[in-house]
Amino acid sequence: MSGKVTLVGAGPGDPGLLTLKGRTALEEAEVVVFDRLVGPEILSMIPPQARRIDVGKEASHHPVPQEDINRILLEEALAGHRVVRLKGGDPFVFGRGGEELELLARHGVEFEEVPGITSAISAPAYAGIPVTHRDLCSSVHIITGHARAGKALDIDFEALVRTRGTLVFLMGISTLPRIVSGLLAAGMEGTTPAAVVENGTLPTQRRCVATLETLLQQVEAMQIHSPAVIVVGDVCALSARFCWMEQRPLHGKTLVVTRPQSRSGTISRRLRELGAKVWEYPCIETVPKIPCPAMEQALLHCADYEWLVFTSPGGVAAFRHQMDAWGWDGRKLSGLSLAAIGPGTARALAEMGLRADYVPPVYDAAHLGEGLPAQGRVLILRAEEGDAGLTEALQKRAVAYDDIAVYRTEYASSQKESMRRALEQGEVSAVLFTSASTVRGFAATVGEQVDAGAIHALCIGPQTAALARKYGMTVQMAQEATIDSLVELACSGCQM
Repeated sequence: MSGKVTLVGAGPGDPGLLTLKGRTALEEAEVVVFDRLVGPEILSMIPPQARRIDVGKEASHHPVPQEDINRILLEEALAGHRVVRLKGGDPFVFGRGGEELELLARHGVEFEEVPGITSAISAPAYAGIPVTHRDLCSSVHIITGHARAGKALDIDFEALVRTRGTLVFLMGISTLPRIVSGLLAAGMEGTTPAAVVENGTLPTQRRCVATLETLLQQVEAMQIHSPAVIVVGDVCALSARFCWMEQRPLHGKTLVVTRPQSRSGTISRRLRELGAKVWEYPCIETVPKIPCPAMEQALLHCADYEWLVFTSPGGVAAFRHQMDAWGWDGRKLSGLSLAAIGPGTARALAEMGLRADYVPPVYDAAHLGEGLPAQGRVLILRAEEGDAGLTEALQKRAVAYDDIAVYRTEYASSQKESMRRALEQGEVSAVLFTSASTVRGFAATVGEQVDAGAIHALCIGPQTAALARKYGMTVQMAQEATIDSLVELACSGCQM
């Protein structure tokens, strides 16, 4: 039985600009054939069981010729697969989407096209350039600046100048001299506002705003490279007032988030909203100890304890796994008080329908042990390498406890080589650490080859900061041990 091919426009780069229909198609795909300009955030939405086929093309370098791409789509569909052809921008705006459908149509293969937001509109918009404006122009024209191999650029510049509209050239950086000279020769005023937007909609976006006669000089001075969109017209003069993207506090900054993959979403999203390029670098993985006889025995005798204490969401996750395995709910904990080291751990308990009875005013192990209002025995469920500050504080107070390791932390990252290169080349603005274990994991994966003093560490609390300093990193610490405070620190600390 024949499958189906869905052409999906991934948009210009910002993952938030992928359409809902495009995301649904991606999540249901069995095979995804994707291009170079599709960003990693969108690629991360591909289901893990889907097969990925990279056919990325660069200027003058096509490792997979278009004819082969067409054939791949046909063969995968005829094999009965749900295929998504994922393309940057919009497949039908200089994306060769029509060419890819021709072969499918000839063989009677079912297909669909999901439009994407084209960079011709979105890149100027993110640079504060509305491509139309009632007081300035009444039309917009999208032109390819890319000539077919072996042929000269074929554009009717005189016709374009006569439109008096906004001109948007895609894929035109390599032919920019020809575009500028062609427009000037056709009679366009040299003082006409013009702009080039590099990496439009991405945190690395840069804009070059000039006049038509000075554009080439400005682009060369700024060393603008593709992918970039060229805009010519009076609307470009509005960029200075309307360029909202560059006003965001973390624009142009690259921040590394080291939390485990399952818990990185909230902080990554907030940093991106503030303009940062976020590199999710999960260098630790929490692995529950299954089975965990010590925890099982303790929970079976939970009436012997006054308090059940958690120092991380990882401990809550291991506890929840055991509760689910037994079919237990909160009624089994009757008479037992619950403590959480901070808001994140308290939220993990709330997701189980449980409320933390105590959260210390300062979110660290020592303050948890010092302030826990315990008279009877305490059960602690946490990692193998738990912070000694908790048990030391309980010992000083002569509070009895059982400290049970319910999960272990493993340090590894498949991205370690690229992270080392980025650190060595000064491409990372700061690394965010939410626990001491993330510091250990990061240090373990990047190795001793990297100058630790060049690592700008933004730390959530004193234990995390102390360990980062021990490794030789340059450290700043959040005022409070919360994600909100850590994000605030990123906004202020990255400006230093």
